[in-house]
Amino acid sequence: MAHRPVPRAGEGKRGEAGHLGYLLRQASAGNRLRMERALSDLGVTSPQFVVLTMAGAYPGLSGADVARLALLTPQTVSVIVANLEKAGAIARRPHPVHGRIQAIALTAAGEALLARCRERVMVNEARLRATLPPEEEAVVRRWLASLALDADDADAADDADAAEDADKAGDAGSGG
Repeated sequence: MAHRPVPRAGEGKRGEAGHLGYLLRQASAGNRLRMERALSDLGVTSPQFVVLTMAGAYPGLSGADVARLALLTPQTVSVIVANLEKAGAIARRPHPVHGRIQAIALTAAGEALLARCRERVMVNEARLRATLPPEEEAVVRRWLASLALDADDADAADDADAAEDADKAGDAGSGG
Protein backbone atom coordinates (compact mmCIF):
# COMPACT_ATOMS: atom_id res chain seq x y z
CA MET A 1 0.00 0.00 0.00
CA ALA A 2 1.36 3.39 -0.97
CA HIS A 3 2.09 5.92 1.74
CA ARG A 4 -0.44 8.74 1.77
CA PRO A 5 0.79 12.09 3.01
CA VAL A 6 -0.95 13.74 5.91
CA PRO A 7 -3.39 16.29 4.52
CA ARG A 8 -2.78 19.95 5.17
CA ALA A 9 -5.10 21.86 7.50
CA GLY A 10 -8.30 22.52 5.59
CA GLU A 11 -8.07 19.32 3.51
CA GLY A 12 -9.86 15.99 3.97
CA LYS A 13 -10.70 15.21 7.58
CA ARG A 14 -8.70 18.32 8.52
CA GLY A 15 -11.19 20.36 6.50
CA GLU A 16 -14.94 20.55 6.01
CA ALA A 17 -15.22 16.73 6.08
CA GLY A 18 -13.75 16.57 9.59
CA HIS A 19 -15.53 16.25 12.92
CA LEU A 20 -16.54 19.61 14.39
CA GLY A 21 -14.74 18.92 17.67
CA TYR A 22 -11.51 18.18 15.83
CA LEU A 23 -11.89 21.27 13.67
CA LEU A 24 -12.43 23.42 16.78
CA ARG A 25 -9.34 21.93 18.40
CA GLN A 26 -7.28 22.40 15.22
CA ALA A 27 -8.39 26.04 14.92
CA SER A 28 -7.72 26.65 18.61
CA ALA A 29 -4.23 25.16 18.35
CA GLY A 30 -3.45 27.33 15.33
CA ASN A 31 -4.73 30.42 17.09
CA ARG A 32 -2.70 29.64 20.21
CA LEU A 33 0.45 29.18 18.13
CA ARG A 34 -0.09 32.58 16.45
CA MET A 35 -0.65 34.17 19.87
CA GLU A 36 2.49 32.56 21.31
CA ARG A 37 4.53 33.91 18.39
CA ALA A 38 3.01 37.39 18.73
CA LEU A 39 3.75 37.55 22.47
CA SER A 40 7.10 35.75 22.57
CA ASP A 41 9.40 38.78 22.43
CA LEU A 42 7.48 40.29 25.37
CA GLY A 43 8.31 37.16 27.36
CA VAL A 44 4.61 36.39 27.81
CA THR A 45 2.97 33.04 27.10
CA SER A 46 -0.60 32.57 25.96
CA PRO A 47 -1.72 31.31 29.41
CA GLN A 48 0.01 34.28 31.07
CA PHE A 49 -1.83 36.61 28.69
CA VAL A 50 -5.15 35.04 29.66
CA VAL A 51 -4.35 35.42 33.37
CA LEU A 52 -3.34 39.07 32.84
CA THR A 53 -6.54 39.66 30.86
CA MET A 54 -8.78 38.14 33.54
CA ALA A 55 -6.96 39.95 36.36
CA GLY A 56 -7.43 43.20 34.46
CA ALA A 57 -11.08 42.57 33.62
CA TYR A 58 -12.06 41.28 37.07
CA PRO A 59 -9.70 42.68 39.74
CA GLY A 60 -9.86 40.97 43.09
CA LEU A 61 -10.46 37.44 41.82
CA SER A 62 -8.97 34.48 43.63
CA GLY A 63 -6.55 32.14 41.90
CA ALA A 64 -9.32 29.52 41.72
CA ASP A 65 -11.63 32.04 40.02
CA VAL A 66 -8.92 32.95 37.51
CA ALA A 67 -8.31 29.24 36.83
CA ARG A 68 -11.99 28.71 36.01
CA LEU A 69 -12.12 31.76 33.74
CA ALA A 70 -8.80 31.01 32.05
CA LEU A 71 -9.61 27.31 31.55
CA LEU A 72 -6.42 26.36 33.36
CA THR A 73 -5.75 24.22 36.41
CA PRO A 74 -5.45 25.99 39.78
CA GLN A 75 -1.88 24.66 40.00
CA THR A 76 -0.95 26.22 36.64
CA VAL A 77 -2.53 29.54 37.62
CA SER A 78 -0.65 29.47 40.92
CA VAL A 79 2.68 29.16 39.08
CA ILE A 80 1.70 31.83 36.53
CA VAL A 81 0.55 34.26 39.23
CA ALA A 82 3.76 33.69 41.22
CA ASN A 83 5.88 34.40 38.13
CA LEU A 84 3.84 37.47 37.18
CA GLU A 85 4.07 38.69 40.77
CA LYS A 86 7.89 38.29 40.70
CA ALA A 87 7.91 40.29 37.46
CA GLY A 88 5.90 43.03 39.16
CA ALA A 89 2.84 42.61 36.90
CA ILE A 90 0.44 41.25 39.52
CA ALA A 91 -0.10 41.95 43.21
CA ARG A 92 -1.80 39.63 45.67
CA ARG A 93 -3.64 40.97 48.68
CA PRO A 94 -5.78 39.31 51.34
CA HIS A 95 -9.39 39.03 50.20
CA PRO A 96 -11.55 41.62 52.02
CA VAL A 97 -14.04 38.97 53.21
CA HIS A 98 -12.22 35.63 53.08
CA GLY A 99 -8.90 36.17 54.85
CA ARG A 100 -7.17 33.03 53.59
CA ILE A 101 -7.94 33.80 49.95
CA GLN A 102 -5.52 36.01 48.04
CA ALA A 103 -7.16 38.55 45.70
CA ILE A 104 -5.27 39.12 42.46
CA ALA A 105 -4.98 42.49 40.70
CA LEU A 106 -2.77 44.05 38.05
CA THR A 107 -0.11 46.52 39.07
CA ALA A 108 0.65 49.59 36.93
CA ALA A 109 3.43 47.55 35.29
CA GLY A 110 0.94 44.73 34.68
CA GLU A 111 -1.52 47.12 33.05
CA ALA A 112 1.24 48.41 30.76
CA LEU A 113 2.32 44.86 29.90
CA LEU A 114 -1.28 43.85 29.19
CA ALA A 115 -1.69 46.88 26.89
CA ARG A 116 1.41 45.85 24.89
CA CYS A 117 0.14 42.26 24.72
CA ARG A 118 -3.29 43.39 23.55
CA GLU A 119 -1.79 45.40 20.69
CA ARG A 120 -0.23 42.22 19.34
CA VAL A 121 -3.18 39.98 20.03
CA MET A 122 -5.54 42.42 18.30
CA VAL A 123 -3.53 41.95 15.09
CA ASN A 124 -4.35 38.25 15.34
CA GLU A 125 -8.01 39.05 16.13
CA ALA A 126 -8.20 41.22 13.02
CA ARG A 127 -6.74 38.37 10.99
CA LEU A 128 -9.40 36.00 12.35
CA ARG A 129 -12.18 38.42 11.43
CA ALA A 130 -10.77 39.36 8.02
CA THR A 131 -12.53 36.54 6.20
CA LEU A 132 -15.87 36.89 8.01
CA PRO A 133 -18.53 39.43 7.16
CA PRO A 134 -19.82 41.06 10.39
CA GLU A 135 -23.14 39.19 10.31
CA GLU A 136 -21.32 35.84 10.01
CA GLU A 137 -18.93 36.82 12.80
CA ALA A 138 -21.95 37.48 15.03
CA VAL A 139 -23.31 33.99 14.22
CA VAL A 140 -19.95 32.36 14.96
CA ARG A 141 -19.63 34.28 18.25
CA ARG A 142 -23.14 33.26 19.35
CA TRP A 143 -22.47 29.64 18.41
CA LEU A 144 -19.14 29.48 20.25
CA ALA A 145 -20.64 31.20 23.30
CA SER A 146 -23.54 28.73 23.30
CA LEU A 147 -21.10 25.80 23.17
CA ALA A 148 -19.25 27.25 26.16
CA LEU A 149 -22.53 27.79 28.03
CA ASP A 150 -23.60 24.20 27.32
CA ALA A 151 -20.28 22.98 28.74
CA ASP A 152 -20.71 25.17 31.85
CA ASP A 153 -24.27 23.88 32.32
CA ALA A 154 -23.05 20.29 31.99
CA ASP A 155 -20.29 20.95 34.56
CA ALA A 156 -22.82 22.50 36.96
CA ALA A 157 -25.14 19.50 36.52
CA ASP A 158 -22.23 17.11 37.15
CA ASP A 159 -21.29 19.06 40.29
CA ALA A 160 -24.91 18.94 41.52
CA ASP A 161 -25.11 15.19 40.84
CA ALA A 162 -21.83 14.62 42.70
CA ALA A 163 -23.07 16.64 45.69
CA GLU A 164 -26.35 14.70 45.71
CA ASP A 165 -24.45 11.39 45.56
CA ALA A 166 -22.23 12.51 48.46
CA ASP A 167 -25.30 13.48 50.50
CA LYS A 168 -26.88 10.06 49.83
CA ALA A 169 -23.66 8.30 50.79
CA GLY A 170 -23.51 10.31 54.01
CA ASP A 171 -27.13 9.50 54.82
CA ALA A 172 -26.55 5.80 54.16
CA GLY A 173 -23.47 5.79 56.39
CA SER A 174 -25.31 7.45 59.28
CA GLY A 175 -28.16 4.96 59.25
CA GLY A 176 -30.56 7.76 58.23
